[in-house]
Amino acid sequence: MEVVRSGFVESTHLARVLTMDADGTPVDAHGAVHVPASPRSSMKPIQALGMLRDGLSLEGELLALACASHAGEPYHVDGVRKILAGAGLDESALRCPEDYPEDRTVTDRARVYMNCSGKHAAMLATCVLNDWPLDTYLEPRHPLQRAVRATVEELTGERVAASGVDGCGAPLFFVSMVGVTRAFRALPLGGPGSHERRVFDAMRAYPQWTSGTHRDEARLMRAVPGLMLKSGAEAFDAFVFEDGRAGTVKIEDGSSRARTPVTVAALRRLGLSGPDLDVLATGVLYGGGRPVGEIRVRP
Repeated sequence: MEVVRSGFVESTHLARVLTMDADGTPVDAHGAVHVPASPRSSMKPIQALGMLRDGLSLEGELLALACASHAGEPYHVDGVRKILAGAGLDESALRCPEDYPEDRTVTDRARVYMNCSGKHAAMLATCVLNDWPLDTYLEPRHPLQRAVRATVEELTGERVAASGVDGCGAPLFFVSMVGVTRAFRALPLGGPGSHERRVFDAMRAYPQWTSGTHRDEARLMRAVPGLMLKSGAEAFDAFVFEDGRAGTVKIEDGSSRARTPVTVAALRRLGLSGPDLDVLATGVLYGGGRPVGEIRVRP
């Protein structure tokens, strides 16, 4: 990955990339794809699956929101409040940090604006359904987090190599990119009506609810019909197509500017395309308010 300004390569980014064909056969594997990685929010669909297995009954856009790293747009905030209200709770029950929404005209910080608040609301709703403690729902030994971890290990086919704390305060499980790709493949390949397929279908139907109206994740899903994609912090992407073609991308230095062009290149290697994919294949660099270069995958 290279950053070209006025014809001069001024920066480069290294990437780990893994892609699998519809039958699970590796197509490309660049970098240390077998060693533990930090998928961050890319694992939210798998966390949501664990909650569905424990009785969470969300559907449609609210299920997509449970998988989201959202932008804090008004409909996201309303959705979080609906999930909480359905469990007889309000936003005071959230234990994620306070944050601002993407709309910088809003000057107040609140937990409901935090990009992970949909996941946290779903976690709380799952706890209410199972009569589990609410105040400690983020503790690794909590029944909810043990169930989520079990789901992660089942779908990745790996034991969690290490655990930590994500930016939102929830447990973070370190597994390989091979494991993450394997887990994502399980979602569209679940039978009709399965919990796995419910997660896939909700994210596909409501891509803006999983990220934001104008974010790259939603734009990629709209550009490639049949694609489900979830990004994570520190420049991680995981994706799966409806037929099981899947992949993961990790930019080694954590630079998010390199993530989408590399992901587009990985999609193309799997033969996936769409009407607006070319627009996302490169990033634009500006100088003096006008385009002077690009962020691109090295030819």
